[in-house]
Amino acid sequence: MRLFLQRWRPRLLSIDRRRIIVALLCMTLLGAVRITSEVIRRARLISPPPSRLLLDREHRFLGEIGGDDSRGYGYWELSEIPDRVAMATILVEDRRFRSHHGVDFKAICRAAWQNISHAEVISGASTLAMQVARMQHPERRSLFHKGMESLIAMVLTAREGRNAVLRHYLRIVPYGNRIHGIAYAARRYLDKPVKDLSWAEVAFLAAIPQSPSRMNPLKLEGRNRAINRGLRILELLRGHGQLKRREYHLACAEIRRIEIPEKKKRPIEALHAVFRIRDLLDSGEIPASGPILGTTIDLELQREASRMVSRALSRWEKLGAGNAALIVLDRLTAEVLTWVGSGDYFDDLHDGAIDYALVPRSPGSTLKPFIYAAALDRGVISPATILDDLQRGPAGISNSDLSFMGPLLPRVALANSRNVPAANLLAHLGLQAGYRILEDLGLHDGSFPARQWGLGLVIGNMPLSLEKLMQAYTSLAGDGRLRPLRWRQGRKTIPGKRVFSEDAAREITLFLSDPMARLPTFSRMGNLEYPFPVAVKTGTSSGYHDSWTIAWSRRYLVGAWVGHPSYRSMRHLTGGRAAGKLVHSILMLLHSDDADGMKDVGFPPPRGWEAASICPISGKLAGPACDREFLEYFPPGEVPHESCDVHLRLGVDRRNGLLATRRTPAEEVEVHSFAELPQRYARWQAAAGIPTPPREISPLGSEGPSSTAPDPMRPASHPQRLAIVSPLPGGSFFRDPETPPELSTLPLEAVVDPPSEQLLWYIDGRPFKLVDNPYTARWPLSPGVHSIQIALPFRDIRSSPVRITVF
Repeated sequence: MRLFLQRWRPRLLSIDRRRIIVALLCMTLLGAVRITSEVIRRARLISPPPSRLLLDREHRFLGEIGGDDSRGYGYWELSEIPDRVAMATILVEDRRFRSHHGVDFKAICRAAWQNISHAEVISGASTLAMQVARMQHPERRSLFHKGMESLIAMVLTAREGRNAVLRHYLRIVPYGNRIHGIAYAARRYLDKPVKDLSWAEVAFLAAIPQSPSRMNPLKLEGRNRAINRGLRILELLRGHGQLKRREYHLACAEIRRIEIPEKKKRPIEALHAVFRIRDLLDSGEIPASGPILGTTIDLELQREASRMVSRALSRWEKLGAGNAALIVLDRLTAEVLTWVGSGDYFDDLHDGAIDYALVPRSPGSTLKPFIYAAALDRGVISPATILDDLQRGPAGISNSDLSFMGPLLPRVALANSRNVPAANLLAHLGLQAGYRILEDLGLHDGSFPARQWGLGLVIGNMPLSLEKLMQAYTSLAGDGRLRPLRWRQGRKTIPGKRVFSEDAAREITLFLSDPMARLPTFSRMGNLEYPFPVAVKTGTSSGYHDSWTIAWSRRYLVGAWVGHPSYRSMRHLTGGRAAGKLVHSILMLLHSDDADGMKDVGFPPPRGWEAASICPISGKLAGPACDREFLEYFPPGEVPHESCDVHLRLGVDRRNGLLATRRTPAEEVEVHSFAELPQRYARWQAAAGIPTPPREISPLGSEGPSSTAPDPMRPASHPQRLAIVSPLPGGSFFRDPETPPELSTLPLEAVVDPPSEQLLWYIDGRPFKLVDNPYTARWPLSPGVHSIQIALPFRDIRSSPVRITVF
């Protein structure tokens, strides 16, 4: 064994050495390949996307978007490098920048000698390209990483060129306070573009990157350090012939006077507006061009509106209101002047961080104007059409006050926000047609069928956000053209998409700006009335969950929502009481110069249309007996020709209330007003206390017409018509076994034209009940098939029988 080892040991050792050498060579080669690939990978000019600076319409600071606290803000690209900036930067950071290829070996030798001589780090030798490599890929300081930076710098310079490296350095270099790039630093510290910087300002900014924290311009000590270093930079510039003597002294005097404004903080009142702009930029709805975005927001108005919302919510909190949203637009351009998303962004109790201008809620009655406008455009109604508000509408829709107002003009029905006429109008227009109109307005995308919402569309079944509602209302406020909301200044005004005719939009504006038409639902001199022309539409969702008001003047379009984040009911905070108050307050502020009421000239009517005074009960030309009238506008040739025949002024014998004749002494005659409405209004007329004319002539006095009174009404010359309105033929009814028999009844309603004083109801051929006008009765239900009929007492006039089944 010993002989074997003595013989083979030298050979074994030589084999191990060769393997080790080969392994070391392989490792070195692999390391070189890895380093080379890493150098090539890193030798690219990369930067975080530039952040954007948001300014209001008066160039006041709104906020920054696109950056964060970890990577900072700025990174604005320089299309051209100003000569002053280039000279100062190269002189301070890399004097031989134009001659070396990314690494300054002379500077490395000088720095090494200085550091060794003083036994400490006196100076570095990083070129601009090496600094770019380090800023793009920060690593701990070591000789290895310094070598990597050198290699990357040389590849960068060879690949991109010196000017590109310099431009990139000036884009990403830090200037303290999370500010990156000289263009952004110039805007934030000095409030000017980089191309407008003076020699003093260039020197001041060039001083900061050496130690951004020690030379923080927002602190007095740091600013003084930056000024002192800037003075030395100016001296270097003069020594290298870049500054003349006079320029040098002026720059030194200027840099000593440099003042930096206080750090601008993002106004908390505009946080929701800033975040909405950020989202629209990210989605591409606001086209991005340049790092400075001049917005349409008016910061002073934004702050005042935010205070108004906050104060109002503090008053209404005990009534169940939790939050609110408010938007103000320029009516002509649809520019967003104010966007208040909540009462307080930092109010966690009421989820203030949620932007309620974007939250879909039940819009109440705010969609009704669009249905009326579509009906006007399609000829379904005219300004003189009479709409019935007599009983529950289709789908059981009733009015919010559970009462009925009888015959109404479209102006009055819309201004009073009556549900029944609106539901009937949508049914007449067609649910699908109305739904398409709302799609054209951008209120839905058609993903749900119209039948999901039904005729309840007009009373708030389809949830909507305030933002969508405001954009839709630009069509009515903008003469029929739908405009997108504008957030950016300087863009060309878009004419908008035609949704309604100008005539229909102007008619709706006239309807909603008439305070007399709102009576009796909305009282005079309340939140909906102004000393200048304003069209107003309110909305209150079922159970008082949401309060809405949309209003527009000649200059502004304003919308507000009030509600609770948890969808709780509020205590009688209607659209007019809550949201209407907010809108009133902001419009009075905006029109403070019109508060004296001297400029109340009204909105313009449709072009070329003719005006006529219309009776609100008959829809015909108002006559001398009409107690109310409205000025309506009609296309040429379409003004009604007939005068009102509903309102009558008749002489009555005050002794018995019967029609006076010529025999009636003059001192016994009184002239009274009456209404002769079609029979379908009889029940409503009686409930409303509107008198019908007497049917009999006073027997007191001699025969013949009275010279002091109009002719009495004469009996109708044509036969009377009788018809049963309720129940309908073929109806089936089920008795509730838990309901007491005396309460299980069926309403009976009838029409008699011309009217008679009394009517007799027959059930199964037997007299049931004799009733006075308006001829209503209730019949106790009993099982079986029954025949119902009506007849005039003592006359052989009967209606056709109606057969029903009771189970």
